[in-house]
Amino acid sequence: MNAVQICAARSLDAGTVGAILGANVDATPWLPRVHSRAEEIMFVADMIDAGWVTTARTDAGVVGFLALQYTEIQGLYVAPEVQNRAVGTALLDHAKACSTRLGLWSFTANTGANRFYERAGFCAVRHTDGAGNDVGLPDVRYEWRADKETL
Repeated sequence: MNAVQICAARSLDAGTVGAILGANVDATPWLPRVHSRAEEIMFVADMIDAGWVTTARTDAGVVGFLALQYTEIQGLYVAPEVQNRAVGTALLDHAKACSTRLGLWSFTANTGANRFYERAGFCAVRHTDGAGNDVGLPDVRYEWRADKETL
């Protein structure tokens, strides 16, 4: 894989970004599909239009995205075929460079992502039974603060 460039998403990226989201749902056996592919594309199109979405691009095109609403990470997804190749790290580092604190929710069962966030300096601050999310799965709240990075 060639160098990753981080840049703002464009409206025309909605289909590709939605496909990356859908591919991650498909690749996660414990995660129920609660939205259609069309709904996923509309969902990411709304986030792109709001200016929340940053993409990771290579010569092959968009390979990942991060949706950041102020200090809240609404989603970070990398195409399954390029996971574990520093794309997620590049997206997360970009978000960290833009903020002094970040927060996100992750499913408890998403152990790979949870290890990724913990290695990146995020701390688990709350666990729930999932009653507050749209799929009803237990989740964990992670937070990161720039002033804790050097401690």
